[in-house]
Amino acid sequence: MAQNLTAEQTPLIADLSQPGPDAALQDVRVGVVTFPGTLDDRDAMRAVQLAGGTAVALWYADEDLQNVDAVILPGGFSYGDYLRAGAIARFAPLMAKIAHAATSDAALPVLGICNGFQVLTESHLLPGSMIKNERLKFLCRDQALRIENADTAWTGRYEQGQTIVVPLKNQDGQYVADQRTLDELEAENRVVFRYMGGNPNGSRNDIAGITNARGNVVGLMPHPEHAVEPGFGADSSGAGEVDMRQGTDGLDIFVSVLERLTR
Repeated sequence: MAQNLTAEQTPLIADLSQPGPDAALQDVRVGVVTFPGTLDDRDAMRAVQLAGGTAVALWYADEDLQNVDAVILPGGFSYGDYLRAGAIARFAPLMAKIAHAATSDAALPVLGICNGFQVLTESHLLPGSMIKNERLKFLCRDQALRIENADTAWTGRYEQGQTIVVPLKNQDGQYVADQRTLDELEAENRVVFRYMGGNPNGSRNDIAGITNARGNVVGLMPHPEHAVEPGFGADSSGAGEVDMRQGTDGLDIFVSVLERLTR
C-alpha cells in the first residue's frame, strides 16, 4: 500500500523559494541549450533548480557558454528530426564550444537527454547512433532502469545496480553500434543505464544510456527531468511503491553533478 506523504515530507508544488539541499550548490551554473524544436529545456532548467543549482539558458546560435560549469542538451525534436535526429543540431555554433570544453582538460560535464543523446552521438562525443524504435512507433511510459555505472559525473548519488524509474518518450530511441563498439562499452563499464522489465525500443544490449571514457559526458534516452518533483513525476519508483505522480528517482542525476562540481 502506498504511503501518503505529509505536508512536512512534500515541498510545496512550484515553490522554488525553498532553500536547496546545500547552499554551496547554488554557485554551480548549469547551462541548458535550446535548439529550434527543443521541448524539454524548461523542464531541465527546473530540475537543476530543484536540485539546488543555478540554471542558465543557452541559445544554440550563440558562441558563448556564459561560464557555465556543466551543460544539458535536453529532449525534443531539434530541427524537426530532419535528415536524422540530432544530425543538424550538431552543427550549431554552440555545439562546437561544448564539444571543445567537454574534450579539453576542463572535462566539462555534459548530459544529453533523449534528443540530446542523439545530438551527442551525431557530434561523436559518444559512440553509436540512434535509429527508429524497433516497432516504428512513438513510445511514452514510465521505464525502469538499472544503474550500471555510478562513477560518472551525473550518477554519483546512485548505487551500482540500483533500480530507478523515469518516464520514457521517443520515436528514435533504438541505440545501435557495431559489435566492437558494444564490446568496448561493456568491457570499459561505459554502459550507464540499462533497460529493465523489457527492452522498449530494441536497443542493443538493452542499453538506455552510455558515457565517454572520462565519465563527464553522459547520454540517455529516458527523461530524468520528468521525475524530479512530487505531483509531476513518475507513477512508480525503484525505491518502492509511491502514490500517483510521486516518483522522483530522476532528481539525483542533477544533484550528482552539482555535488561533483563542489567537491
